[in-house]
Amino acid sequence: MSRAPLNWSPRAFAHRAAQIAVDTGLVVAAYWLAFYFRFDGNVPGRYERLFAATVGIVVVIKLATFVAMRFYTKWWRFTSLRDLQAIVLAAAVSSLLVTAVLSQWRPGDVVPIPRGVLLFDLVLTLTLIGGARFAVRSVIERPPRTELVSSGREVLICGAGDAGNTLLREMKRNRDLGYTPVGLIDDDPRKRRLRVQGTRVRGTRADLPRVLREVHVDEVIIAMPSASGRTRQEIVEVCRQAGVKCTTLPGLPELITGEVGVSLLREVRVEDVLGRAPVEIDFARVARYLNGRSVLVTGAGGSIGRELCRQVAAIGARRLVMVDHAENNLFEIDMALRERGHAGMLVPVIADCKDEVAMERVFATERPEIVFHAAAYKHVPMMELNPLQAVANNAIGTSVLANLSERFGVDRFCLISTDKAVEPKTVMGASKALAERVIEARGAGASPTRFAAVRFGNVLGSSGSVLPIFQRQIEQGGPVTVTHAEMTRFFMTIPEAVQLVIEATGIADGGDIFVLEMGEPVRIMDLAERMIELSGHRPGQDIAIEVVGIRPGEKLHEELFNVDEEVVSTRYGKIRRATRPAFDPDELHRGLAELQRRVRTGRPEPVVDALWAALRGGRGDGAGGEGSIPHTSTTTEERP
Repeated sequence: MSRAPLNWSPRAFAHRAAQIAVDTGLVVAAYWLAFYFRFDGNVPGRYERLFAATVGIVVVIKLATFVAMRFYTKWWRFTSLRDLQAIVLAAAVSSLLVTAVLSQWRPGDVVPIPRGVLLFDLVLTLTLIGGARFAVRSVIERPPRTELVSSGREVLICGAGDAGNTLLREMKRNRDLGYTPVGLIDDDPRKRRLRVQGTRVRGTRADLPRVLREVHVDEVIIAMPSASGRTRQEIVEVCRQAGVKCTTLPGLPELITGEVGVSLLREVRVEDVLGRAPVEIDFARVARYLNGRSVLVTGAGGSIGRELCRQVAAIGARRLVMVDHAENNLFEIDMALRERGHAGMLVPVIADCKDEVAMERVFATERPEIVFHAAAYKHVPMMELNPLQAVANNAIGTSVLANLSERFGVDRFCLISTDKAVEPKTVMGASKALAERVIEARGAGASPTRFAAVRFGNVLGSSGSVLPIFQRQIEQGGPVTVTHAEMTRFFMTIPEAVQLVIEATGIADGGDIFVLEMGEPVRIMDLAERMIELSGHRPGQDIAIEVVGIRPGEKLHEELFNVDEEVVSTRYGKIRRATRPAFDPDELHRGLAELQRRVRTGRPEPVVDALWAALRGGRGDGAGGEGSIPHTSTTTEERP
């Protein structure tokens, strides 16, 4: 990384001149005290003359060394342990240079410089130069007497690790933030009763109820990015019972491209307390294949597409081509990334991914090396009413992009799929299942492009998801509607899902269907109750929960694998590979061609029949069903 040019404004110049002047005095003092201590306070006259003759040389050598090591490019108030290492190195190097120079040259007829003086000078230079800087930082960071009494919100931080330390330091350094730390909570017994940056560790999580009774606390901050949802839920519940506000730092997936800081604090959300362990991966390592590459993302303005664009840009792709047919969505992600400093790499394109002419122009112009195909129509009831669009966009659009990727030498192609493609019972599910078959067929041949599909279930916070539906119902005073008391679903956050998509794409061999590990299933009833609790209400009392019954085509428990699929592990524990007998490529091609012909006619019934026929093609087992497709509800489900 290149260093920023020095700021030579009058104010900056005056500040550096003041630093150099102080260091000059400290170097002179260290050199004089070295003589003083060497001779026990009684310096002989000849050594006084030696000091006077050589002090200028010592000052020039040491200050030149300090300048070379960029001592004067930052303020003393920000001195860190890394700066201390630089001070030690500079003191040692400058002392060696002084020794070398004075051993070869002595002005006039002065006596040789004693070795004890050189040793004392090294120690004293290190002490005074380093001590002055840390003293300035200590004085500046110490609150004024008027602030020694609590001011602002009194907060208790749960977590005395790196994240907690960072928050604590930021709060104490910047009193304008309005936080006054009154204690820390940490489960490490070795930290009990210790003080971290002057703030006492008051106990473990088990002691939290007692601490909240004994100490006045306005807010509890969860500073444990790797904490499980169950741990967060326990803290939130204790805070709710005590009537204390609880905020949190985001989890590891959200922090993967950001720094810990007070600005990241937010209210605890339902995804924080679902009870599933966060995915922990060496993201920088697994995403290296994107560094310096040209990446194309379809559906860039959607929930998954936006996060893909954010993470791809942060990783260090050379160019990011963002394709979406919705102008406003594309505008928003383009502006968001430009504000983050990625303007030079962005190519926003308004286009429909099933428009072969438009997409061919994009591929020919931009020459993408990696393609993430996130564009899809996903709402089950809408696709039942509009099967032409479901088939054209989800199935035929995937085939169009796969063809273009092979023609233009794309290295990797990843389809974002869904659990609805498993044993499909709806038009949307069948269209995505056929898209998966397109990917599998590409891998069965000798394609130079490594194709993969990544299948996962419910994504928290995606557009049209269960969270805003429940939230709207809660804001209206209820009832919150759940289709079945025992219905379960797997859940994953958008950042977490995208990280695993990027990881899976990196290990694709060709034609792979990857299924992401979704953790333990969550009862929709539990999800509704937790959302009500997080809103400050009591489930069943303040806000009613109404069971409305399962709708046609809706599953009680989610599936991630087809009955004919064999599941094998990959070298990444959170990703599994599903394999099954391949479709006959000629039958698949004929099925897609027939679908395209019927889409052009504009009549939905023949298209639905052709869709199921294409899914049966090459297997002949009658799977998937025929005829009219039952409507299903997305009230309790989320889609990628």
